[in-house]
Amino acid sequence: MAAQIQYDDVEVGTELPAASFPVTRATLVRYAGASGDFNPIHWNEKFAKEVGLPDVIAHGMFTMAEAVRVVTDWVGDPGAVVEYGVRFTKPVVVPNDDRGALIEVTAKVAAKLDGNRVRVDLTAMSAGQKVLGMSRAVVALA
Repeated sequence: MAAQIQYDDVEVGTELPAASFPVTRATLVRYAGASGDFNPIHWNEKFAKEVGLPDVIAHGMFTMAEAVRVVTDWVGDPGAVVEYGVRFTKPVVVPNDDRGALIEVTAKVAAKLDGNRVRVDLTAMSAGQKVLGMSRAVVALA
């Protein structure tokens, strides 16, 4: 695959299409199995509350991965993301109901860099709170 977005077609301030990602307890169980992260704060409500959390929370790496999908969907090639980092600021609380939680992600091009690369800044929100801080990806464009 190769990036489908042309460097010359992108300006600072270009907004990427926003996306929302639902998270349920079943999602967390599947992610725990795939990642090998079976920490009970991600599936056991009683344990999560005993350690001071409001409820079961999504895995940080899961939240991070869902957020960067906005970038990979936009560029058309996951391999075009050459750097990505975040700070975990608030947990995504996932109630045990039919709706679960929602991670809402917006992103925009913050800088044009050398070598046909751009820096994309992301904002990830859940339940009205910013769940990732300093969320930035460097993307190689065509």
